[in-house]
Amino acid sequence: MTARSATDAIEPRHPGGCGCRLHRRRRLSLGLLGLGAASALRAAPPAPAAPDEGVDVGKRSRFAKLVPADRVEQAAAQQFVQMQREAAAQHALAPDSDPQLQRLRYIARRLIPFAPPWNPRAAKWRWEVALIRSPQINAFCMPGGKIAFFSGILQRLQLNDDEVAMIMGHEMAHALREHARERMGKSLATRGAVELGSSLLGLGSTGRLVAGMGEQLLTLTFSRDDESEADLVGMELAARAGYNPAAGITLWQKMAAVSRGGPPEFLSTHPKGATRIQDIEANLPKVQPLYARAPRPQQRFGPPPQRG
Repeated sequence: MTARSATDAIEPRHPGGCGCRLHRRRRLSLGLLGLGAASALRAAPPAPAAPDEGVDVGKRSRFAKLVPADRVEQAAAQQFVQMQREAAAQHALAPDSDPQLQRLRYIARRLIPFAPPWNPRAAKWRWEVALIRSPQINAFCMPGGKIAFFSGILQRLQLNDDEVAMIMGHEMAHALREHARERMGKSLATRGAVELGSSLLGLGSTGRLVAGMGEQLLTLTFSRDDESEADLVGMELAARAGYNPAAGITLWQKMAAVSRGGPPEFLSTHPKGATRIQDIEANLPKVQPLYARAPRPQQRFGPPPQRG
């Protein structure tokens, strides 16, 4: 497919009717991504932060350099296409007319322009947003900017827009910080397939890794450090986009309430709610000035109706 304009990207021409592999463990598979690319969105560059504004999560891991970024993104895109085909048979992908999908795409349009400072490659990604009809409390973002939410996370938690932005920013942060690429690099290093600092010349083990990369995207999970980092980066993205970063507190309070009978898949590898709430509170002063200066969203949406 050829690159599309910003308008076409967020208001796709594709018909609805895709679906997904449901009831999987939370993984970076998100081939369950829908249509509606949001590539090359045009927006004013982020306002420069003062020295005491914005979060600091350090440099991206050197392990990520062991795996080519373009190949990871290509593998994710291929997996996305494959999953779309499988999903179509399940009638699980919300159509473009779905109000909650329109809501997600609107929020994405506001967050995406603030992604490139975290990863210059993001300026060329073909961002896509989908809503998967499933009771799972889950959301994903694959390398290359493929975002999907499961309807359960919106419906069961009755999320407001600020809370949705916090989740979306968190998932985008995994892609921007290249956590999947980092995990693959660590896997290579652990197996002794390559030595740290070596360049990827030729095929060998690296060639075999690339060949099976799509499958790896189905099984990779993130460390708790990755999850904590994504919380902070996501909080800044939301604040710059005009969404209240303090919503992270109410979000994780809702998560804690729904997980009393056992944690949902979304929380399987995440830090405990109390810990992440403390981290959010500690970092709010760094992003509140960004939020204070940010233009507010012109549209506000409500959560889907609660089911009896």
